[in-house]
Amino acid sequence: MSETKKKYRIGYTTGAFDMFHAGHLAILKRAKEQCDYLIVGVSSDALIEQYKHKTPIVPLEDRMAIVGAIRYVDQVVVQENMDKFAAWKTYHYDALFHGDDWKGTDLYRSIEEKLKAVGVDVVFLPHTPGVSTTILTEIIRRRV
Repeated sequence: MSETKKKYRIGYTTGAFDMFHAGHLAILKRAKEQCDYLIVGVSSDALIEQYKHKTPIVPLEDRMAIVGAIRYVDQVVVQENMDKFAAWKTYHYDALFHGDDWKGTDLYRSIEEKLKAVGVDVVFLPHTPGVSTTILTEIIRRRV
């Protein structure tokens, strides 16, 4: 039985991964299905506070340990900023994977243009409907 060649050699994706859930697992699985080696950037606590305007529930070290234990993940790194081009300079990935809830936003149109210029594809993966850390947090609040 021969192994199917993957479309990309190195893939990169990022996220807060706070209160890890099935949606997180789905994006990591779908990304790994398309690349030989998957690098996952886990947002630092300070970065989450900066762009989500909230403190993560699960500390960075724990979030990195959880993501690193997933079989689809080959390497876990800290994401200190949102600059995907700077990450490309460091990790030399062929594809950036992200949830399709960001597709078409000003931020990602700019990222797509910059990465396309160096031969990197931005691949948007389906967002898992009905599951998010925000939804989980709201469910917990209602039950307490």
